[in-house]
Amino acid sequence: MAPNILVICGPTASGKTALAVELALLLGGEVVSADSMQIYRGMDIGTAKPTPEEMRGVPHHMLDVADPAEDYSVARYVRAASACVDDILSRGRLPIVAGGTGLYIDNLVAGREFASFTGRWRERLQARAREEGLPALYEELRRVDPQRAERLPLSDEKRILRALEVWYETGETITDHDRRTAQLPSRYRALRIGLDFAQRPDLWVRIDARVDEMMDRGLEGEVRRLLSAGVPEGCTAMQAIGYKEFAAALRGEEPLSDAVAAVKLRSRQYAKRQRTWFRRNRDTNWIFWEKSPDLAAARQKATAFLEDFGLS
Repeated sequence: MAPNILVICGPTASGKTALAVELALLLGGEVVSADSMQIYRGMDIGTAKPTPEEMRGVPHHMLDVADPAEDYSVARYVRAASACVDDILSRGRLPIVAGGTGLYIDNLVAGREFASFTGRWRERLQARAREEGLPALYEELRRVDPQRAERLPLSDEKRILRALEVWYETGETITDHDRRTAQLPSRYRALRIGLDFAQRPDLWVRIDARVDEMMDRGLEGEVRRLLSAGVPEGCTAMQAIGYKEFAAALRGEEPLSDAVAAVKLRSRQYAKRQRTWFRRNRDTNWIFWEKSPDLAAARQKATAFLEDFGLS
């Protein structure tokens, strides 16, 4: 049987870190972050990375594992995070995967295999895209893997090139690869606890308050430091909510007040997408807050879920 782990998921600002720490202290667990931006060093305020005080002595893994200039992939996350989870299990402790990046969580739990590549085709395909134009490569993908091409807009250069790269590297289409690996048994048996607010406006209020707190803690200065250190504005890390908007404000493209409003809006939009993603999984046990999180009540409900699952 696959080993048991606990997953705490939900939209941004829903209290995942606080509950993860609470349950880790109760159950002898360690937290494995599943946040695609908290992996980057020096990006603390804008990603709401937990502080030492918030961690309360609980070991946290998969924080600060990459340089902001790196192009970090879900495949790389799964390899590193699964090593953390297996190490925690080997020491007789409970892995608690907590975060809001659903793609990371789902692939980690599944233990999904990713098509390997040497990188030798990547540069060739990028050169062809520049010389022949992306539509030519999109038509090639339509011939090789029409199902994947149907799912991708012509503007999605990254995924078009990735699909062709898998084909050239392995001789297997990415559609066939995904279908085959999806049939494999999951690597872990996960109890999923989802956190959200019963009324959406209450989450919006909490998100707005979090952005204001980020401003008070110095988000503008954090963005300045990253740019001054030479982190490229076009890299994946600097496209994160909060960093992209403040980089534009620092270039003088918009007032700082407009950047703050944009961060709040895009955070709410992101939370909507997260809610949609996590609610697709019918195995998730949901805890819905009222006006504000009630950790004591959540701990009690989570303990009941854990007992039924055999984890308490």
